[in-house]
Amino acid sequence: MTTSEVGSPVEAVDRALLTLQALARAGARGLTLADLASSLDLNKTTVHRALGALRFRGFVTQDPATGAYVLGPASTQLADDFLSDENLPALLHPALVALCAAVDELVHLGVLSGSEVVYLDKVEPERPLRVWSAIGRRSPAVTTALGRALLAYGGADGPVLEAYVRAAGDRSPRDARATAALLARVRERGFATEEQENETGISCVAVPLLRAGTPIAAVSITAPAERMTPERIDALQEQLRGTLPALLPAGITLP
Repeated sequence: MTTSEVGSPVEAVDRALLTLQALARAGARGLTLADLASSLDLNKTTVHRALGALRFRGFVTQDPATGAYVLGPASTQLADDFLSDENLPALLHPALVALCAAVDELVHLGVLSGSEVVYLDKVEPERPLRVWSAIGRRSPAVTTALGRALLAYGGADGPVLEAYVRAAGDRSPRDARATAALLARVRERGFATEEQENETGISCVAVPLLRAGTPIAAVSITAPAERMTPERIDALQEQLRGTLPALLPAGITLP
């Protein structure tokens, strides 16, 4: 017997959740009380009670001009809190472990912090890899595969991109125009690379993790440059695409 056949164990909660789902589908235009009651096949009094509880906690707000109800800040904050930098390592660690096992190379998880990439998690392969890597380490975003994957899909351009290049100082061999062309290439291919720009003999390939089209983190594979031939890089980015999606939290995708 399915859940829909036996009904919700707490009807009032179920109605509130159905109301939130309807408002999420409605988007910024929202829905009036009458429209909500009609779409949910409930009477107005029942829906109004659910809306009252949701408004009290900030999950719903009402436009004073139109009377339409829309999702409030507490609703949208739920996903932001769940996918915060503090939670991402725990949420994504199983995906990193699976990827490391599939490619037998060092795997990193990183996010943007100002003009830098911060390494939130890593999984090391069984075979040794001599690379200086630590959780909490920071590197200029424009010089790393992780950072380039994030910047390419984060809309960095113009003065913003110039600021990223300046922040890298002598570690960036490119100016803003060349960096913009590099990021355009990343968007075309769907993945970013870095060849011995942060550590001699070490290269990386990375993909961004997107939420509603916006990058929230990136995952990279790091290996000795001698192993990172064009053919191997293509194989590794295919492995990223083949391994990660099924293990990502709902709503998180690859390009």
